[in-house]
Amino acid sequence: MGHGFQVVAEAGDAAAAVDAVLQWQPDVALLDVFMPGGGIAAAARIHEQLPDVAIVMLTVAADDDHLFAALRAGASGYLLKDTDPARLPAALTGVLAGEAALPRALVARVITEFQGRSRRRMPLLGKRPGVVLTSREWEVLELLKNGKSTSQVATMLGMAPVTVRTHVAAILRKLQVPDRESAFALLDDE
Repeated sequence: MGHGFQVVAEAGDAAAAVDAVLQWQPDVALLDVFMPGGGIAAAARIHEQLPDVAIVMLTVAADDDHLFAALRAGASGYLLKDTDPARLPAALTGVLAGEAALPRALVARVITEFQGRSRRRMPLLGKRPGVVLTSREWEVLELLKNGKSTSQVATMLGMAPVTVRTHVAAILRKLQVPDRESAFALLDDE
């Protein structure tokens, strides 16, 4: 690769990528979102086991679901495959310096999503004073409300389906509602 970078391993699927990162413990891992076995799931496993490894996703997908799932999984960068290859070393250097590597169009979407989530959370908190949901519980609740299945949420957040169900149980208990639909209704009543 050059530019001060040395490629220490290549992998053809998510499991091999995780194994290579665990073995070599590189400063940065480049993962394809659509690699066999799921690049986002690999990112989550790597981030969980080696949080100091910077993870940058390469993808053809500029959609919000993949972008936000990658960021939730621990990615510090999300670059489209049509990015000028000459810019890649600078982007990786920036990530290693603590910067995020995101195309400007995607930065705007991250800001919009962040602002929207804050606005959606405020009415719920007003209806249930004293209720404190963790960031992960908010993520699970919002993804489920947006029509994702338990299995899809698990994949997007890099966790087991049983962990998603555990978060749902905690949410229902905290909100003092009997089911998911009642929790969703609290979000809808704005």
